[in-house]
Amino acid sequence: MAEKGNSEGREEVTARAVARYIRISPYKARKVMDLIRGKELEEAKRILAFSPTHASRVIGKVLDSAVANAENNQGLSADELVVQGGWVDEGPTLKRWMPRARGRATRIRKRTSHITIVLGRGEKGQPPRKRRLPGRQTRKERTK
Repeated sequence: MAEKGNSEGREEVTARAVARYIRISPYKARKVMDLIRGKELEEAKRILAFSPTHASRVIGKVLDSAVANAENNQGLSADELVVQGGWVDEGPTLKRWMPRARGRATRIRKRTSHITIVLGRGEKGQPPRKRRLPGRQTRKERTK
């Protein structure tokens, strides 16, 4: 998928992969996603390989899928890829009941996630782009 809107007027080529309805809590998956956002591909894979969470295995599969999409669909080389963005959205929640004392029942919420990773070209040492909501001021702008 090619996205336009770069400030320099040139077209920026990105590839993305989405995994939907993954049976993991978004809170746990976001912790792992924050570790790899903005990193080069090899470094992101290394971080995921040594992270002892179930979310790192799932996010690693989505990352591999995004790399395959970049190579096959966009013609990008894996050596130049950077994790430009990644987010974890909440999917539908499965609601279950657990019996408790005195005939009561407690709700168990089994949460699901939608995981998205966006890869693009990047140079080594280039910091990730930070997006800011329109109308929001940074701390520096408020103090001036």
